[in-house]
Amino acid sequence: MVEVRKKCWPELFEAVKSGKKKFDLRLNDFNVSEGDVLVLEEWNPHTKKYTGRKLKKKVTYVLKTNLLPFFTDEEIHDLGFVVMSLK
Repeated sequence: MVEVRKKCWPELFEAVKSGKKKFDLRLNDFNVSEGDVLVLEEWNPHTKKYTGRKLKKKVTYVLKTNLLPFFTDEEIHDLGFVVMSLK
């Protein structure tokens, strides 16, 4: 198990804290595996400082989209992605 630390803007931090947001979408520029712990550190984009608040969440599933051959580069560029949280 590894702890992965990431910045999190206040509105997204609150959504995770409240339990409403049960997913996280990031650039795939770091290593993460199922069982790791994601440490979200609240970041204020206006002051450009951390607030000191942190949340720890266990990673239960990892999907790396560059491994999915469903979309063309043009579709991705034009439409982007949507991530849905399921209950």
